[in-house]
Amino acid sequence: MIKLEKGGKFHTTRTIKTLALNGVDLRVGAGDFLAIMGPSGSGKSTLLNVLGMFESLDEGRLILAGENVSALGHAQKIALRRRLIGYIFQSFNLIPSMSVHDNVALPLKYRGVAKPERRQRVDQILEVFGLEHRAGHHPAQLSGGQQQRVAIARAMVCRPGLILADEPTGNLDSKNSRDVLAQLKKINLEGTTVVMVTHSQEASNYANRVMTMRDGYLE
Repeated sequence: MIKLEKGGKFHTTRTIKTLALNGVDLRVGAGDFLAIMGPSGSGKSTLLNVLGMFESLDEGRLILAGENVSALGHAQKIALRRRLIGYIFQSFNLIPSMSVHDNVALPLKYRGVAKPERRQRVDQILEVFGLEHRAGHHPAQLSGGQQQRVAIARAMVCRPGLILADEPTGNLDSKNSRDVLAQLKKINLEGTTVVMVTHSQEASNYANRVMTMRDGYLE
């Protein structure tokens, strides 16, 4: 599913050039559940953004589901992301002007799923996350934990082949954290590949593999 070879990424300001990823090699097979741990600033979120094609490598090569990402144009990357990836953002990235239902339905709309099926699938996944009574609300009317669950529902609604999760339980209480992790584990057991960045040892216990990032290196 994922092959990253000698991946290098720099973050540059006017005066400083920081190495965020330092020759990272990574292999993730279809159906794996990988947790990536490490201190803040170690490069975990940068790695996830590279895998999600939100940032480009400065060095090395990334292959996703057999596609050489560095050889793809911008529109092709967007098409591959929509087809393959569900991304759980740490900062939610919900659209404020849209209802919970419409936020979750958006990936299905991008994929051309017909409106009746969109409604059915959104209703089903909102029920899974206990959000059916919030379908008509807007993000500003929700707690941080509820917004996180909406973001996770949006990532899962398309049943993607790959879920990339950036601290998916970071804004949740213990019960909701366990519920979300159980859902990630369930879809993983059904065949979805999961790569999760987390600070939580408990969350990492749901993964099949755990790796650690330090100073841009993946161990």
